[in-house]
Amino acid sequence: MSTNESTFKVLVVDDSNTIRRSAEIFLKQGGHQVMLAEDGFDALAKVNDYQPNLIFCDILMPRLDGYQTCAIIKRNAKFAGVPVVMLSSKDGVFDKARGRMVGAQDYLTKPFTKEQLLLAVQQFGAVLQGAS
Repeated sequence: MSTNESTFKVLVVDDSNTIRRSAEIFLKQGGHQVMLAEDGFDALAKVNDYQPNLIFCDILMPRLDGYQTCAIIKRNAKFAGVPVVMLSSKDGVFDKARGRMVGAQDYLTKPFTKEQLLLAVQQFGAVLQGAS
């Protein structure tokens, strides 16, 4: 990749302020624009307004969980192509399979490192650049 690699608009959805802030710091250090949402409903409004290139979404959240949030985003034709990476403290096969069933492209286990987060953006960034 070149040094003037594109920056991406990334939405981080998590009910934990600590997780949101660490993800924001890591992603901004990687040169990306970051928007934060604290639950699924907040995320749905921000997806529409902000139109992110990539979404990191926690699974266990109040009101609207990550699976429901991902499914709603994927059902909207305008946002169906936006990659969603599920975030969870659980690393179970069932959780990964359920994430795929609702349209998630990948799965990161919390706590994640800066390298894991930026690698996910880089992987999906290459796919997004190839699609444009």
